[in-house]
Amino acid sequence: MARSTNVDINKLDKELARTFESTAKERRVLCRQARDLVDSGLDERDRGHALTVDELITHLSDAPEEHSLTERWNWWMGALDIAYGGYQQFTIHHLSDEPELNR
Repeated sequence: MARSTNVDINKLDKELARTFESTAKERRVLCRQARDLVDSGLDERDRGHALTVDELITHLSDAPEEHSLTERWNWWMGALDIAYGGYQQFTIHHLSDEPELNR
């Protein structure tokens, strides 16, 4: 069952751009993955509360400084996967100029 997202994707994109060196393509894919994560309800079930933009930025900021935005996201998904399992499906594997291929 799909959940309504508590993450404002426009706000997330703006905060990602403000906080991390990144391309529009990286941010678009990450925002899509964040929306899919929230819509799945997995994070809320495992962590006990809904994900917010501010919390997401904090988690990404915890990743090693030399990591790109995509690497930061995958680092966080890896940590969640180790802790709870089931988060590999939200990692970013490929960035393409074709939006439908970005996942």
